[in-house]
Amino acid sequence: MDFLEEDGLYFVPLGGSEQFGVNLNVYAAQGRMIAIDCGIGFADERFPGIDILLPDPQMIEEFSAQLDGLIITHAHEDHIGAVAYLWPRLKCPIYALPFTLEVLKRKLEEQGVKNVPVHVVHAGESLSLGAMNLTFLPVAHSIPDAMAVLIEAEGVKALHSGDWNLDPAPVVGAKTEASVFQALGGVDVYIGDSTNAGVPGRAGSESEIGDGLYAEFAKADGRVFVTTFSSNIGRLMSVMSAARKADRQVAVIGRSMHRMIGAAIACGYLGDFPDLISEEDMGYVPDNKLVVMCTGSQGEGRAALSKIARGDHPVINTKRGDTVIFSARTIPGNDLAINVVKNNLVAGGVKVVTPSNTKNKIHVSGHPCQDEILDMWSWVKPRVVIPVHGERMQLQAQAALAQTAQVPEIIVPTNGSVIKLGPGEAQVIDHVETGLLAVDQKRVITAYHPSISTRRKLQYTGVAHVSVAIDDRGDVLGDVMLNTIGLIDEQDAADLQLEDKLYDLINDALDKMGARKRCNDEYVEDELRVTVRRYCRQILGFNPKTTVHVIKV
Repeated sequence: MDFLEEDGLYFVPLGGSEQFGVNLNVYAAQGRMIAIDCGIGFADERFPGIDILLPDPQMIEEFSAQLDGLIITHAHEDHIGAVAYLWPRLKCPIYALPFTLEVLKRKLEEQGVKNVPVHVVHAGESLSLGAMNLTFLPVAHSIPDAMAVLIEAEGVKALHSGDWNLDPAPVVGAKTEASVFQALGGVDVYIGDSTNAGVPGRAGSESEIGDGLYAEFAKADGRVFVTTFSSNIGRLMSVMSAARKADRQVAVIGRSMHRMIGAAIACGYLGDFPDLISEEDMGYVPDNKLVVMCTGSQGEGRAALSKIARGDHPVINTKRGDTVIFSARTIPGNDLAINVVKNNLVAGGVKVVTPSNTKNKIHVSGHPCQDEILDMWSWVKPRVVIPVHGERMQLQAQAALAQTAQVPEIIVPTNGSVIKLGPGEAQVIDHVETGLLAVDQKRVITAYHPSISTRRKLQYTGVAHVSVAIDDRGDVLGDVMLNTIGLIDEQDAADLQLEDKLYDLINDALDKMGARKRCNDEYVEDELRVTVRRYCRQILGFNPKTTVHVIKV
């Protein structure tokens, strides 16, 4: 962390620069720091029992006395979702636009996090924090009050784009105005969203989605379920607009979606829309008059749509003749989980509509495609481009685009890169340790915690537990107890013979030890563990996780 004592403006991505989600970025100058965004990511099959991942703030935590504030660019989960989990480790003021703070307050309350100093800022305002001057610039995105942040320090101007696009007619929120960015008079560094950097053209407009959804609603005879990101307020408004046009009432299922709608109502964004019907009243609405918005567009196991597709939601399930519309993109890595949900729905006679199997436009991205990124660069004329927010392929795609645009300097970071932005040539000067944390039900642990790696192993190896009682003379008392998990089918005679053979081998091993060796608990445990694992390896082809418990009597 020597760079904190050096002159210049520095940028350190601690998350979000090698994956989607878990965004956490640090800027430092004159020994002071600010952080921008603090979001979650989705766990995959490598993390059994884990749904949510967080960035590891250890680097900031160690120098928290030098942290002047946390800026949240917008209220999407990958930018705001980790705050309630990690703020107790940071304990700094938080700054955001009104809607973002409304969402954050609800999340903090839900997690029981109190006494957080939150401050409303407004688009176009400037704020000095420590050695840095910040200007908050409105941008279009799929949620209200999204912003880019201009950071000025040490004679360097850096533009942190946040998530944005050039939607010409946003359903909610501000447009990204050329004049706002042209007025900056150029910047030294652009640190920008890479999500669609490999996609030619433009993202399109959310205002087109209402017509596409209406077309799907109009041809559906039964109930229509629409799943999207709960934080996509623009999409929720498009669904409501299309439902009103199709003479359908709207219900909402999913806690996070209710939270977002509550925040939108509190900020005055849904004043023109009819009231939602409650979950309890859905059964009184004719099938051809109902639209149900629900969470779970990414196949999350505990989300509403996954439960509905499995048939174990406590309030509502699908039936033949229903339609489910996936009005969202698939985040890389979530393909398998989403396909499980789709297969469950199709097996139940449900029609599944996705952006790829309909001609109607039911989704547009909130992120800039190549032509939009080029437009932004033409406005701010960066000397340096640093791609963030994406996997390696997306970062490299923006770097390649910057080369075609003849940007003088391009730096593709990794999480933990310490980048001196200026004065002078931008360059990676160091690297700090970074990583991921995992939300394990009621606790937060490192993503490399032994409990997770053990669960992962148990998925493939199963478990064998052996218990044996031995007195102080070395005599075995009673019968050996053997319990297995994930090794045999108790209804299969051949498998039961395998278990019987294990009993015989364990008893033979105990007989061969002799009384003297049986008095040595450690020796008994090691011998029986080897006996069980060796036989399972020979018969099953793998070594189960084996524990041996010697009970002294």
